[in-house]
Amino acid sequence: MTDPLSDFPITRRWPPRRPEAIQLYTLNTPNGVKASIMLEECGLDYDAHRIDIGDAAADQMTPEFLALNPNNKIPAMIDPYGPGGQPLGLWESGAILLYLGDKTGRFLPKDGAARWHTVQWLMFQMGGVGPMFGQLGFFHAFKGREIEDKRPRDRYVAESRRLLGVLDRQLEGRDWITGDYSIADIATAPWVNNLVNRYKAGDLVGADDFANVAAWVDRFLARPAVQRGLVVGAEN
Repeated sequence: MTDPLSDFPITRRWPPRRPEAIQLYTLNTPNGVKASIMLEECGLDYDAHRIDIGDAAADQMTPEFLALNPNNKIPAMIDPYGPGGQPLGLWESGAILLYLGDKTGRFLPKDGAARWHTVQWLMFQMGGVGPMFGQLGFFHAFKGREIEDKRPRDRYVAESRRLLGVLDRQLEGRDWITGDYSIADIATAPWVNNLVNRYKAGDLVGADDFANVAAWVDRFLARPAVQRGLVVGAEN
């Protein structure tokens, strides 16, 4: 039987343990765990390969990784049995969530207004929550904290707080962002969890003011598939 992954250079650097399974290239960052949580929630068989993004010479800058994702970011994946039964390489966490939702028919409505309602909240995370929380993390928890001028940090504090307010209002009277558990929750909750528990920015943004968000994150973290997905790609 022909190996469906043999045309992907990345598989020579990170050999598949099971070529018939989805190959996931990731790290347990807020973006990385979106893919692993979705795979766990959907019950799909996959091999996970840890990608070190620690410096400019790390795994994501290698020719093999760039052959799959020219934007040198995690997560990326290969489905050996994609559309039409042909292998599909895919990158960008939002695209991966949409693809897996369509592939399995889970956590993404098939059509109609409900589908687009879910997609718009996925875009809210992709265009707002992720970039803004990430910049706040840089200026508060990483090298940006060394900058004496706090105006850049404060700009992202204000925008992060505004986004938390939008999310809190949407969650009023709802367990999940769109009513039913969906890719919008899988995309967004890891970022909120990261903001508070890794960046230690909860006090900075007044996280205690957003009770609906806090309860929603707790519900999310209680899911067994989420617990499994959050540690995929972690250091051993």
